[in-house]
Amino acid sequence: MPIFHRYVAIGDSSTEGLVDPDGQGGYRGWADRLAQLVADAQDEPLEYANLAVRSLRLNEIRNRQFDDAIALQPDLMTIFGGGNDLIAVGWDLDTMRADLAAMYGEARAHDCTVLTFTLPDPTSINPFGKHLKDRMFRFNDIVRAEAERYGVLVMDFQNYPIAEDPRLWFEDRLHGNELGHQRTAAALAWRLGIDGADESWAEPLDDEPARRQFHQQLASDVDWIRRYLGPWLGKGIRGVPHGDGVDPKRPVPTVVPRSMTRSRSGS
Repeated sequence: MPIFHRYVAIGDSSTEGLVDPDGQGGYRGWADRLAQLVADAQDEPLEYANLAVRSLRLNEIRNRQFDDAIALQPDLMTIFGGGNDLIAVGWDLDTMRADLAAMYGEARAHDCTVLTFTLPDPTSINPFGKHLKDRMFRFNDIVRAEAERYGVLVMDFQNYPIAEDPRLWFEDRLHGNELGHQRTAAALAWRLGIDGADESWAEPLDDEPARRQFHQQLASDVDWIRRYLGPWLGKGIRGVPHGDGVDPKRPVPTVVPRSMTRSRSGS
């Protein structure tokens, strides 16, 4: 298996960890969980930094985070973003491609293993998913093409039905919940070839999602618009940054302690 010494994660709210509470007023998320899986799988210590900030578009991730990430000299990076571009009115796939190419190319030129992933089919997750599906899949095509061009590892969630199970998503229907972040981290560890990681993350949940009657689904969608979509759009109209005042949660690389499970194994 590969051995890593410093992992740096950049991105938006997904990489920051929303909505996977850490029990201390913050968020854990798939990047923290991936760091733990890597640390537990190897004898060498792993340092980890997370520069992600919610609500940033891909160009903002490139301009605000990427250079700082490279300066930390990681040998493993996760670069994930684009969701905030795709749900906005003014989205430009050519610009998004250029941003990905620039980040992928420079990170790989620094001999860094780079890992990313595609977006799942949003149709069953979000009331507007069917309207977003085409642009998300077009963006996924760009991710795959640029990743192949630069030797970036891709976890292709578009091809895994479990990724679109609504039970892996928080009630805002935009962010993963605790289970969603757990499955994402396990999938990324498997894609990296981490010791002990397997494809069990892709197994369906034990039972089928409960089917709602039309009036129940309609009421749920209206409540979602009132509680989540409306306030989100309101901020955008007023020009209020969604991540205003939020700083990276882990800007300095620190060693990830081994979990109790690893400690008990004696390895």
